[in-house]
Amino acid sequence: MKLETVKIKKPENINFILAQSHFIKTVEDVYETLVEAIPGIKFGLAFAEASGPRKIRTAGTDKDMIKLAVDNAKAVGCGHSLFIFLGNAFPINVLNRIKMISEIVSVHCATANAAEIIVAETKQGRAILGVVDGGSPLATEKENEVKGRKDLLRKFGYKL
Repeated sequence: MKLETVKIKKPENINFILAQSHFIKTVEDVYETLVEAIPGIKFGLAFAEASGPRKIRTAGTDKDMIKLAVDNAKAVGCGHSLFIFLGNAFPINVLNRIKMISEIVSVHCATANAAEIIVAETKQGRAILGVVDGGSPLATEKENEVKGRKDLLRKFGYKL
């Protein structure tokens, strides 16, 4: 077995969700879920089949986001992996809906951070073992920093 890390390539301000799914129906169901969740959403998705023709199946509302999804799906190269890149939405706005899709097996990450995918390769193929999402913690939040965190949530409209 060979282990490697694959860096996710994306602009800093773009969010992405990495999941595992199990059926070609994923592409249409995720597309429908995202456009129903947020009118005018800009996204691209790529689903890597693990059997049959083993194609990378795509959908989305934004060509650049679709290209990001395809490029990263190719680089990671793991069957049944699902890449969703969000141009004008946050994962928190769609994540629970995505988790409820019957084909979704698990969600590996949902982030705008720099990320590396830990991949194992065997004679049969490649598998995602985990994700390095951002950096390691540097300190514990201080009492005077709590207000800044709470203010940020209110700025984004997640709290009153």
